[in-house]
Amino acid sequence: MDIAIVKYNAGNIYSVDYALKRLGIEPVITADPDVLRKADKIIFPGVGEAGTTMNHLQKYKLDDVIRNLKQPVLGICLGMQLMCRYSEEGETDCLGIFDTEVKLFTPQKHEDKVPHMGWNTLTQVNSALFTQEQESRFVYFVHSYYVPVNEYTAATTDYIQPFSAALHKENFYATQFHPEKSGSVGEAILKNFLSIK
Repeated sequence: MDIAIVKYNAGNIYSVDYALKRLGIEPVITADPDVLRKADKIIFPGVGEAGTTMNHLQKYKLDDVIRNLKQPVLGICLGMQLMCRYSEEGETDCLGIFDTEVKLFTPQKHEDKVPHMGWNTLTQVNSALFTQEQESRFVYFVHSYYVPVNEYTAATTDYIQPFSAALHKENFYATQFHPEKSGSVGEAILKNFLSIK
């Protein structure tokens, strides 16, 4: 199975690479449009800032490549946010795969910390990324921006308010949390993605 990780100016690519190698997968890290189009599955990870990252994707024409992929695609963290229509971070127009916005967390009480950093549970899991065994299990988050619950929500988490922990539309899947940093639960979710036809 050919797995490609989208190479661009965002952090976290190598931790995803390492997580896949632990599963016996040797992914290719590439920005080559032809390699991306031919891969069996694509992972679009990311840690960084939305505006500068979208500018990079547009400069290298990776935005159109990602939008038009036909195989299963998994966006992670910033990757998920960039797959949305718009982000409040830098007032950025994003890829528009999911017709929803990315918003900045607003603390409601003193103990609400932004960024949201640490372990929280998944609820209402409902796509091929998850089995019912992942319901109420803990996964690892690091983010200041969130996607509200919407028609594409494939799992939710409650921090300050309920938000989308995962999204799904057609061949596009995405997680706000980091499966590659979420221990055995994250490993199982990556395996679920790898098994999607």
